[in-house]
Amino acid sequence: MKKKHSEKEKNEKNEKHELSELIKPYGDTMNDGVVQLSFTLPVECGARAKKAAELYAQKLNFSEVSIAHYKKIADGFTYFVIYGKAEPALDYSKVQATEVVTENLNFYTINEMIKNRLNRPLVVVGATIGSDAHTVGIDAIMNMKGYNQDYGLERYPEMRAYNLGAQIPAEELLKRALEVSADVILVSQTVTQKDAHIRNFTEFIELLEAENMRKRFLLIAGGPRINHELAVELGYDAGFGPGTVPSQVASFIVTKIVHKNR
Repeated sequence: MKKKHSEKEKNEKNEKHELSELIKPYGDTMNDGVVQLSFTLPVECGARAKKAAELYAQKLNFSEVSIAHYKKIADGFTYFVIYGKAEPALDYSKVQATEVVTENLNFYTINEMIKNRLNRPLVVVGATIGSDAHTVGIDAIMNMKGYNQDYGLERYPEMRAYNLGAQIPAEELLKRALEVSADVILVSQTVTQKDAHIRNFTEFIELLEAENMRKRFLLIAGGPRINHELAVELGYDAGFGPGTVPSQVASFIVTKIVHKNR
């Protein structure tokens, strides 16, 4: 019985191994684990700093470490780019993730849907909130010229798009959204030091909840450290990260708003 039991466990183990999908980074050959990593150390540039970077990479469990580039960026600070082989493998079959799921509609289809199915202009207000002075994200989505040859929301004739710019207090953003009867509020955050983006995103949600207005708007978060999973966790309806073009956001907006107003 003991032997049969051990054979059964062995078979189950083999079956699980066959079902797994182990992956490692690809550099020159499949599964060689080669990774490029960049970081800054608070040390003066020189041979000692270079050696410190090699040793630190080894502590991160990289093998065959080589320094591809290093440069002084300020007194007492050196920037490094290294190559090394990562040892761990990942079972890709167990990886789960969420993303914004919507049909990618083109400029003309989006406008037709708003005109024919909503029967009024769709109103969008966007801003970078808190102390964040960066507008590159909100401008890419809202400004008429858009991003990557994709028109921004201001270009859509069936939309009224209001880009409030940067360093907008949460209270002011909400006030403006109410003044123009906004359907959608876009909140952008570029600065992420010490989780400033998390605090600002959370502050706006808490303001809406305190005013009992969370369900009044479709809320979208965006920024370099934002993904859909994090945005939903923070209380938003969707999150868009780097590389997002305006029509992707517009497609999500029009699909949700038209469905809501059926």
